[in-house]
Amino acid sequence: MKKLILIVCLLMLITLPLKGQALLTGPLIAVDTAQQDRIILYDMSDSSRRELSFGSRWHRVWDFSADGCRILLTLSDGMDSSRLYSARLDGSDLRELVQYDELPPENWSVWDAHWSPDGSRIAFTMIRDQAERPGGNIERQYHIAWVDSQGGVPGFYSASADEHEPRWSPDGQWLAYIAYDERVAGADIYATSVPTPAPAPGQSVPQQPLLREADLWVVSADGQTKYRLTYFETGSMRAPRWSPDGLLISFTYSPSANNDQFWIIANAPAAIATQLSEQWSLILDTTWLPDSSAMISSVRDFQDTRDNRLWQIPLVGLADIDATVYLNDPALGYDDYPRFSPDGHWLALRSAYNLALMDTATKSWTLLDENILGNTPPVWSPAGFAGEESC
Repeated sequence: MKKLILIVCLLMLITLPLKGQALLTGPLIAVDTAQQDRIILYDMSDSSRRELSFGSRWHRVWDFSADGCRILLTLSDGMDSSRLYSARLDGSDLRELVQYDELPPENWSVWDAHWSPDGSRIAFTMIRDQAERPGGNIERQYHIAWVDSQGGVPGFYSASADEHEPRWSPDGQWLAYIAYDERVAGADIYATSVPTPAPAPGQSVPQQPLLREADLWVVSADGQTKYRLTYFETGSMRAPRWSPDGLLISFTYSPSANNDQFWIIANAPAAIATQLSEQWSLILDTTWLPDSSAMISSVRDFQDTRDNRLWQIPLVGLADIDATVYLNDPALGYDDYPRFSPDGHWLALRSAYNLALMDTATKSWTLLDENILGNTPPVWSPAGFAGEESC
């Protein structure tokens, strides 16, 4: 009984509003710490911060609700299965969002969750460990799934079992994601430039290692329309990113291992992808300028620059020649995870595991908190956030 009372008291402490703290005005930046022990909300209106802790589990913040009044997060016991929750900005009203009883609790998990811009749905990658057959090996499957904003039993957008990185279009009508297929390797296990030819009639395919390679797909929010956008015969793509106007999707394509290139494509069946770079580089992360005129990317080994810097990638020409340095201050190194505020006034980024904030008008920057290290992309509150008082 004493143990039960203690547990109840701890839960009450976790979900009680933070008394005595000023209401957040915004815009807000949400991050979690390198220790994954809490979530921090930074308020740009007064440079204040609020820390939220939901017990001893690993914390990962993913998004805000459409009105900015709730955060979307996963909690997990270390590397064990993670569960999806939402909570108010003061840490109260923690709600588990996915109910699933078709597998034992330890055999499914939720990751990479994102609220649709209209607030109606939450899309995520659902991970399921299922036996291939009774008594057989366990197969790990990855599906693009969704629940409504209040949570419930998940619906599934995908029928295959190796799909990842769901990203909503700005209007919330479409969801882009990547889907992997397998093929036999080429001349050697590292070859991705030449597909293995089909065997002659009557001949069997020799046992060779399989390569996983991804292409880009799009599905409508209601699940009624789905089509494949890219058809690369070899190589693999990742990191789909919608332009703010919703017309284009950028992605990183790798024709071979450690050879990243910039590409874009329109969201339309039979659209033709446009290649924006050719030379070898390591693309860490990419976002779009708020006016959709170009992309900002953290790139390593690019244009004879070894360190990862932020580069502006034009939508015409060849980035190997035409891209320009967007931010190149030696005091701000190892730039990664660039994210613009909804109004374009600020750019948040990670710099050597510190959260940095840059004024886009002056390119002046500051570290928000040198004593707290983070390891994940910063998440901005949406344009519709009118302050915590309105929640």
